Amino acid sequence: MEMSNLIVLLLLLGSMAAYVPVFMCLFFTAVLSFIFFTDLPLLLLTQSLFRSLDKFALVVVLFFILCGNIMTAGTIVEKLIKVANTLVSWLPGGLGMAGVIACGLFGAISGSTVATVVALGGFMIPALLENGYQEKYTLGLMTTSPNLGVIIPPSIGMILYSMISNVSLEGLFLTGFIPGMLIILGTCLYTYFFYRKSTEIVRKPVPSPREVIATLKEGFWSLMLPVIIFGGIFSGAFTANEAAVVACVFAFFVEIVIHRSMKLSDVKKVTVSSAVTSATLLIIVSGATCFGRYLTLADIPGQITEAVLSSIHSPMMFLLAMNLLLLVVGMFMDIISATLILGPVFLPMLNAFGIDWMHFGLILTVNLAIGYCTPPMGVSLYITGAIADRDLIYVSKSVIPFLAIQLVVLMIMTYMPGLVLWLPRLFGFAQ
Repeated sequence: MEMSNLIVLLLLLGSMAAYVPVFMCLFFTAVLSFIFFTDLPLLLLTQSLFRSLDKFALVVVLFFILCGNIMTAGTIVEKLIKVANTLVSWLPGGLGMAGVIACGLFGAISGSTVATVVALGGFMIPALLENGYQEKYTLGLMTTSPNLGVIIPPSIGMILYSMISNVSLEGLFLTGFIPGMLIILGTCLYTYFFYRKSTEIVRKPVPSPREVIATLKEGFWSLMLPVIIFGGIFSGAFTANEAAVVACVFAFFVEIVIHRSMKLSDVKKVTVSSAVTSATLLIIVSGATCFGRYLTLADIPGQITEAVLSSIHSPMMFLLAMNLLLLVVGMFMDIISATLILGPVFLPMLNAFGIDWMHFGLILTVNLAIGYCTPPMGVSLYITGAIADRDLIYVSKSVIPFLAIQLVVLMIMTYMPGLVLWLPRLFGFAQ
C-alpha cells in the first residue's frame, strides 16, 4: 500500500475512533486528501458535493422516510401489530412471532431499520415482557427483527446501491423478498421451539373466524399500503419514485380521514421531522460522494481489484472474504456511508469472478443490515437498550441466537444466487 493511501485510511479511521460524526469524517478526509495528494483544485470537490445531491433517485428515499414517519405518528403501526397478533399470537411464542411479522410489514413500507426499531420497539418490548417472555429473548428479537426494514423492499440501502451501480431498482427490490421471508420463518421456528413447553408466557385463545375477519377489516387500510407500493411498482402502474409519493399521500389520507388519528395541524410537524431526517441523510450522501471522488481519482478501486485478483482465484472464496469484510465494516459504519463508499470499490471486481451485480447488492445490504445489531456502533443495540434500560453488553448477548439465524440466511443467499434472483428473472429484471 502506498504511503498516501495509508495516511488517508488512518485519517478516516482515526476520525471515526474519535467519535467525529460520520459525514464530518468523510468531508475532512476528502478535503485533506485533495489538498495534499492531488494537484486538482478544491472546486472539483465542491462540484462533486452538489452533483451528489442533484440525483432524482434520492427522491424515493426522502418520500419513504416521510411515509415511515406518518405511520409512526398515526395508528397504522398499531393496526399492523394487531393483525399480526390475531394471526399467530395463539401459537406457542405467538406474540414473539407477531413481533417479527410486524417488523416485516412495517419494513415493507418504511425501508429503514432505525424507523422500525423506534416504531415497534416501544410497542412490542413492554408487551412481550408483560406477557411473560424472557427479557433476553425480547430484546434480542426486537433488536434484530427490524433489520427486515432494509432487507424487505423498499430498502434505503438498495436504493443507494442502485444509484451507484445502475442495476434495476425494481429487480433489486425483488431480491429482498425471499431472504426476508426466510428470516421471518427462521425466527418464528426458533420462537416456537423455544417456548413450546413454556407455561410462563401468556397465550391467547385461538381466534374465531369472526374475530379474524373483524381484525383484518380494521387493519385493511393499513395492509393496503404495501399492496399499493409493490402492486404499483411491479405491475408497471408507476415507478419506485412515484410509488413513494403515492404511499405518502395514501398514508396521510388514511390517518387523517379514515383512522382520524392525525389532525391537519400534525402534517406540518411530521413533514418538518422528515425533512430534518432527510437532510441528515443527504449530508452523509454528499460526504461519502466527496470521499468516493478522491478514491476514484487516486485509482484506489483499481489497485484493490488488482490485489484481490492476484490473491483470490475462487468466486466462493471471494464471496466469503466479502462477507467477512462487510460484517466488520457494518460494526463501524452505517449502511448509507458504507454502500456509497465500498460499492464503487467492489463493483469492478464482480465481473472477474462472474458475480451478478444485483446479487451482490443484496449481499451488501444484508451484511450491513446485520451491522445495526453488532457492537460497538450498532444503532439498534443502543435504541432497544434505552427502551429497556439495559447496557450494551447485555443487549449484545441477547441478539446472538437471532443473528445466527440471519447469518445462516446470509450464507444461503450468498451461495445460492439462483434462489434470490428467481423473482427478478421471473419479472424480467435480471438475466
